[in-house]
Amino acid sequence: MKIPKRIASTVINSLKGGVVPRIGLPYITVGRKTEIDALLHDVDIIAEGGASFRFIMGKYGSGKSFLLQTIRNYVMDKNFVVADADLSPERRLQGTRGQGLATYKELIRNLSTKTRPEGGALTLILDRWISGVQSEVMTEADCPEDSPEFARAVEKRIYAVMNNLNEMVHGFDFAKLLSIYYRAYIEGDDERKAKVVKWFRGEYVNKTEARAELGVNIIVTDDDWYEYIKLFAAFLKQAGYAGMLVLIDELVNIYKIPQSITRQYNYEKILTMYNDTLQGKAKYLGIIMCGTPQCIEDTRRGVYSYEALRSRLQEGRFGRDELKDVLAPVIRLSPLTYEEMLVLIEKLTEIHGVLFDYTPRLSQEDLVTFIKIEFGRIGADSKITPREVIRDFIELLDILFQNPDADVKQILGSDKFSFAKTEVEETSEAFEFEL
Repeated sequence: MKIPKRIASTVINSLKGGVVPRIGLPYITVGRKTEIDALLHDVDIIAEGGASFRFIMGKYGSGKSFLLQTIRNYVMDKNFVVADADLSPERRLQGTRGQGLATYKELIRNLSTKTRPEGGALTLILDRWISGVQSEVMTEADCPEDSPEFARAVEKRIYAVMNNLNEMVHGFDFAKLLSIYYRAYIEGDDERKAKVVKWFRGEYVNKTEARAELGVNIIVTDDDWYEYIKLFAAFLKQAGYAGMLVLIDELVNIYKIPQSITRQYNYEKILTMYNDTLQGKAKYLGIIMCGTPQCIEDTRRGVYSYEALRSRLQEGRFGRDELKDVLAPVIRLSPLTYEEMLVLIEKLTEIHGVLFDYTPRLSQEDLVTFIKIEFGRIGADSKITPREVIRDFIELLDILFQNPDADVKQILGSDKFSFAKTEVEETSEAFEFEL
């Protein structure tokens, strides 16, 4: 396998730490073809001016975040802008202490494009938009760049974009801020540009401060932040991008909210997003949320505890494990097959060898034995996850690399390895105890 050591290091270290690497995913992607195809169909709809909303449901370590990152990398290559955020006690969809606004800030902070995949692309997007308009006018207009005619032609196109946003909720103020940014860009006023970016990031504490610095009488708040996400999606299309994809992980943090009223407010916000995307009120926007089966299907405090959502999302009577409907709003991740896990550990063996400059000595028979042992544990069919298998396998590779005289078959055959308690069981017990 030809893989740069830098990427090999990121892949191995991320997977060993239980997190999904942001780079190098094509080297380790296996399975999930049906789910990926369904999400890519959504991407095509978004690019044509539609909108989509999906839940991805799976146990801890089942591959939800991996699937998100795979889609993220794909759509950025297709000229989409991606915004992602993990929910937490401080970041929710709605809250009384700014938790919804905190999620908006995280999404805007993590705005990513193909040329800025690590996030922080807001200023780049705004500057690219203006310079792109200038380039178009320069190509079409028969006038020098420093002439008044050129400036008027650019302004005409800039204001055409703004006029398209005016009809949306808060669109007038959003367009006004774009106008301020354009003026600051032309005049080389970096300080004023920074103030507009500060506003777009939701960092103004009150309207008085925003009015004093920018002359606008509105700020992004906990109640209306989603309206600005829709505005961004519409603007990004006008700015030359294919659309916007919003990825929200760790939905379990809403499930964990102890107050039922607060949970209901958060689920109401999800319902608003769901209805907007499916009814055509949002354009060029896709939303994907990830959570565990418990935090979605629990009718006492999960997403299904909100009747309006449960009636929309609950599986019909015909779906079952061998005939699942991946075109439904909720995509249920099934476990990777033995064959898929075998292909995955083969890839990891090669990457590990590239990273540490050695020839792996695990044979195909050894890999098959490892998979048999992992899936041969009591309860493995229902509880074991790719995360746990990967963690165990990388540990095995590390041990064999550091101990070249160790006997592979002896390690695989030891009782300590064969009967080790699964991480999933421990996590499940700890989670139940916490609740």
